Amino acid sequence: MINVLIGFFIAVLIASLFTNRLFRLYFWYGLNSLILGSIAIVIGKYLGSEELVIMGTLTIVIKFLIIPLVLKKITVRFKINRDITPIIKIQYLTIIVPIVLVFTYYLITPVLNSFTTHPNFVAISISSLFLSLLLIMEHKKMIAKIMGFLFIENSLFLLGIVATNGMPSLIELGVFFDLMMFILIINLLFKYQGE
Repeated sequence: MINVLIGFFIAVLIASLFTNRLFRLYFWYGLNSLILGSIAIVIGKYLGSEELVIMGTLTIVIKFLIIPLVLKKITVRFKINRDITPIIKIQYLTIIVPIVLVFTYYLITPVLNSFTTHPNFVAISISSLFLSLLLIMEHKKMIAKIMGFLFIENSLFLLGIVATNGMPSLIELGVFFDLMMFILIINLLFKYQGE
């Protein structure tokens, strides 16, 4: 089950790289967050960790339901152009994405034996970090770059879950608080500057 969910996690992130519409990017982020929350719940039940199950549920509620809804309202309210055509052409992205995946796997290979979980999970979570950075680099619009930072936060959350068999709840709550402050700052930024 975890293999399938982590496969879907990276597949959704790759699909978001090829997106050229803003609401579709919100959809991919919400789906990515839903899968992330499901991974946390499954690992939490497997390890018998109630905190991880609660954090997975909070991830689904906040990141799958609330954040995409808030971002859609901001987009409509400030009349942000919904076309987010990437700078990098699709032909080049189809070459770059597998190179990033293979590069990160070979980058992490020397330390894979030190993790207690499945080593490929750690490699996939690190490659999702690099793909999120690629999402930031491939767009000019600020809102697409913000979505890239949100994908990075999802990738870090996944890395914390698979590398340490669950993160302390205090760190996860701090991440949620930072994310809510980030959304508030985005709202204020669009209110006073627009795009």
